[in-house]
Amino acid sequence: MTKLYKKITLNNILNLIKMKEINASEFNDVKSSGKPVLVDFYSNECPPCDALAPKMDNLEKLFGEEITFVKIFRQGNRELAEKLGVRSSPTLLFYENGREVCQRLTGGIKRSDIIREISHMAGKEKTREILGDVKPVVTEADVAILGAGPGGLTAGLYLCQAKVNTVLIDVALPGGYMATTHMISNYPGFIDPQPGYMLSHNMSEQTKRCGTVYKVAVDVTSVDLVRKEVVIDAYETIKAKKIVIATGTTPRKLNIPGEQEFMGNGISYCATCDAKYFDNKEVIIIGGGNSAIEESALISKFASSITIIHQFDKLQANRESQEKAFADPKISFMFEHEPRSFSRKGDKMEVEVEDLKTGRRRTIAKDGVFVFIGLVPNLSMFADKLDLDEWGYIKTNEDMQTSIEGVYSVGDINSKKYRQITTAVADGTIAAIAITRELD
Repeated sequence: MTKLYKKITLNNILNLIKMKEINASEFNDVKSSGKPVLVDFYSNECPPCDALAPKMDNLEKLFGEEITFVKIFRQGNRELAEKLGVRSSPTLLFYENGREVCQRLTGGIKRSDIIREISHMAGKEKTREILGDVKPVVTEADVAILGAGPGGLTAGLYLCQAKVNTVLIDVALPGGYMATTHMISNYPGFIDPQPGYMLSHNMSEQTKRCGTVYKVAVDVTSVDLVRKEVVIDAYETIKAKKIVIATGTTPRKLNIPGEQEFMGNGISYCATCDAKYFDNKEVIIIGGGNSAIEESALISKFASSITIIHQFDKLQANRESQEKAFADPKISFMFEHEPRSFSRKGDKMEVEVEDLKTGRRRTIAKDGVFVFIGLVPNLSMFADKLDLDEWGYIKTNEDMQTSIEGVYSVGDINSKKYRQITTAVADGTIAAIAITRELD
């Protein structure tokens, strides 16, 4: 093993062998084999699962002598998943001597989080030794794009077509929030509504085939906007002449008691990922905007009933989505109510809700909860370095250039009135053309 992991670099790491897959009948033998075990419950049509897979393959190559890595297809092993309380994909479980140890990881899992839990089983000293022998890598580029949503993908497409050496970096797979949207009905050129994951795939393939270099499913360790340097996975530094920020937004959290505890274990923020696991079950949706009402159409294909809890006296979603929701016999509404806490009783999620008109509180018990209450900009690594508007979005000029020379910003993270896939695509186009002219 020592000779093997000393040879590992980021250039060959994606070509390593894949994890072994097991089924429910093999699970008990594997987890009790005497060697620490890491189990990855995954699903298909699950962008976070796809983003996790290469990280797991890479870490197995590094730590495979210390820990057994296996994956289980959740949809094909539902009974086992339910028995173990696995309610979201992906979910990582850690075992020693047949007993579950460490913290479960679920959702958008970072490489650093996995390593933290692995270190508890492999030992901190051994972990440092293995990681210490992974050699640093430097990659030179003309442009580094942070984020592979529609804005970032479009910028990458225009830049590579202009023969600009471009690296596209994302902590997940390409597509961004678009990839987890059930159906997109207003993207020009498509008569019929398109699944979000399919539109993401097509955009990504077009940009990749053009020649943009992809560094996806990575941890972004640090970003220096002034020096134009991005460090990923703690050992590769991308040095660029220009940077495009396209990091998009993430679902807003309620920040009420129980939310963190049951996140991925009864509470979901992704209908595309988890709706199929609520077949013939009762669910609650919190929110009344476009995302909440549009995703209710997908959830309704599986759930037996849906209760939508919304703080206002009417929905904020577009009229077409509202009409479909009101016509759906599975959907009922609790207007002018807000959730105050989450808890679990047996297999049921309990939501304490408050009537905003009377102040009266009561508890509703259902099988699961979906939260769709808006989005927040992903700027934690460099928010203090840029000029932002009062809501925390990036200010740009007409060329999408930020307050830092050579740094551009595109997509939903920008300060603007409307945030749509089409406006993100437009931003990416403008930034790429401006950059190309500057580099000429």
